[in-house]
Amino acid sequence: MTTSSQGRPSIVWFRRDLRLGDLPTLSAAAAESDVAAAVFVLDDRLAARGPRRDMMLGCLRALDEQLGGRLIVVRGDPTVQIPALARELEAATVHVSADFTPYGRSRDRLVEQELGDVPLIRTGSPYAVAPGRVVKGDGTAYRVFRPFQRAWHEHGWRAPARTDAETVGWLDAAVRARVEIPRPDAAPLIAAGETAALTRWHEFIAADLADYADGRDRPDLDQTSRLSAYLKFGCIHPRTLLYDLRTRADDGAAKYRSELCWREFYADVLHQRPETAYRNQDARFDAMPYDDGPSADDAFDAWCRGRTGYPIVDAGMRQLTAEGWMHNRVRMIVASFLTKDLHLPWWWGARHFMDRLIDGDLASNQHGWQWVAGCGTDAAPYFRVFNPTVQGEKFDPDGDYVRRWVPELRGVAGRRVHRLPDGPPSDYPQPIVDHAVERREALDRYSEITAKR
Repeated sequence: MTTSSQGRPSIVWFRRDLRLGDLPTLSAAAAESDVAAAVFVLDDRLAARGPRRDMMLGCLRALDEQLGGRLIVVRGDPTVQIPALARELEAATVHVSADFTPYGRSRDRLVEQELGDVPLIRTGSPYAVAPGRVVKGDGTAYRVFRPFQRAWHEHGWRAPARTDAETVGWLDAAVRARVEIPRPDAAPLIAAGETAALTRWHEFIAADLADYADGRDRPDLDQTSRLSAYLKFGCIHPRTLLYDLRTRADDGAAKYRSELCWREFYADVLHQRPETAYRNQDARFDAMPYDDGPSADDAFDAWCRGRTGYPIVDAGMRQLTAEGWMHNRVRMIVASFLTKDLHLPWWWGARHFMDRLIDGDLASNQHGWQWVAGCGTDAAPYFRVFNPTVQGEKFDPDGDYVRRWVPELRGVAGRRVHRLPDGPPSDYPQPIVDHAVERREALDRYSEITAKR
């Protein structure tokens, strides 16, 4: 299916790059062909659920609107569907942003084989600096964040690509496998798509970036950028954000760059060691004893439902259920509580988060959990046990965040909501564990396994 005036078309296969601005894949496609087919594959192996699926479908609809209804959506195995489309369209090339996840790399190798003489051209990635680029002097990967951060800054990144809907001509093809974009189960919890991402970014710069260095840790103030879901689906590229911050040397901008670097560090860790998506990075932690049996299941259920009797923990878990998102400081608090107060495996919590987070990203989620659990990238993190009560008093000092998400506690004024000195209301649970006792137990277990060589 070609026309003599346009020659053979290219295929632009969208994945984690649901935008048209700052997308070097488009420039690469335009260099090969006058016209390109925009394609997205609904891959059942990557099927998102709940709010993340709704967000993905919302982003697809937004992209299709930008393309004037010319986004070709097919369902099935990409290793079958992309080669079939290339044959049907007589495509000259297939263009993608490089995928560095374990599944993505394997999938793309198979697609490349099945395409035969049609090249799979990788241009750019979802990162400012592609995983594997930042290495130590001896060529090995970094295992600790701070040295990686210094090297990442020294490496630098390209300026945004100058692309938009007009960079390449778009083919409107009635291919055999084309399907309608499914309707979401519910409206996305946040506005979806590239325009919404850019709007949110500019709002954040104007209102909250200056105070971000301190405000980012305050869940009651809600001064974070809320861009994580947009970055997850590639509605905006981190290179765009870094470029807009290029003239800013204030603490807020420096801290925001640091947070973007954490995202890139975790992607690099997963790229170098793909098994850490599901296994301890530090193999000594394979010997960690966890609680099990019905009592462990009951404790996990209480944690999931936000019924632990620790207000800041319960507020975070209820925010997750309601919004498909949780403030990052609170993510660390609830993760510490699961692994070090309840003595349950970090992957139980990581799986629960991935099931419910609108911004669920394999590298950031799994390695964020391992960092808290002590088996990940930090130098000596097992000594770090968050006291949920103290954390609540420090980062939600007036109790507003807790009262927002735990209606049973709205009658408790001020910071008293964190300690409940008069006892909990009748409809709110007593603490399911004693933090002081479980902290000591956690340190004993950690000391035992870390002493082994």
